[in-house]
Amino acid sequence: MTLQAVIFDVDGTLADTEEAHRQAFNETFRAQGLPWEWDVPLYRELLAVTGGKERMHHYCERSHPAYLAQPGARDMISRLHEEKTRRYTQLVEGGGITARPGILRLLSELHAAGVRLAIATTTTRANVDALLATTLKTLPQGIFEVIGSGEDAAIKKPAPDIYLHVLDRLGLMADECLAIEDSRNGLRAAQGAGIPALITECRWTAGEDFDGAVAVLSDLGEPHCHHKVVRSALFNIGYIDAIVLRRWHTAWRFATRGLAS
Repeated sequence: MTLQAVIFDVDGTLADTEEAHRQAFNETFRAQGLPWEWDVPLYRELLAVTGGKERMHHYCERSHPAYLAQPGARDMISRLHEEKTRRYTQLVEGGGITARPGILRLLSELHAAGVRLAIATTTTRANVDALLATTLKTLPQGIFEVIGSGEDAAIKKPAPDIYLHVLDRLGLMADECLAIEDSRNGLRAAQGAGIPALITECRWTAGEDFDGAVAVLSDLGEPHCHHKVVRSALFNIGYIDAIVLRRWHTAWRFATRGLAS
């Protein structure tokens, strides 16, 4: 069985977006008169909680429980998140958000090779659409057959719900697909759905435990670059293309069949 579809995470995988998210959260807090400031070390910790509303709720539980004790606290967090999303999309539309190395090339190659493409993310659909309209605007229209976003799964990663939703929409089995993620939570979500996952670390996730990943990469690389993109010494390649992904997917299927027998 050959590789039928590649399913991509968004934040940290398709593009370097997390700093823009952090800025949007902080701008929202200041605009609402809240004495909250998420600096880089704190935000790195908070990324362990997926979903913007969930992240704010977790932060309040830890640092500002009195905020949650107010009547209508959940509605207030929802309104904060709506404003944060608006500010984030403005930052994206203003430019400055870059695609991860190799993403635009690989997506175009996979599309041309007839591999189906999808997104499985915990971010909102508005955030995905803003990225597609700006940073990824050179891609063919509708290149992603299925877009699963935060609105499509009540339980966020590391739960497998968003991947199960995307598999259902694609009409494919888990072992017909490959996921590309940047975080431990994303890896666990893909694995929970039975999908093999490739990791492209970003600066927010470097050093996390990626046990069980097909491979752990610094990025997808480009043909004209001379650095090795793969962190593991098991591989010695300069960039990832559709052929490499198909080989890794086939190797994973043979390995898991052997373990099962």
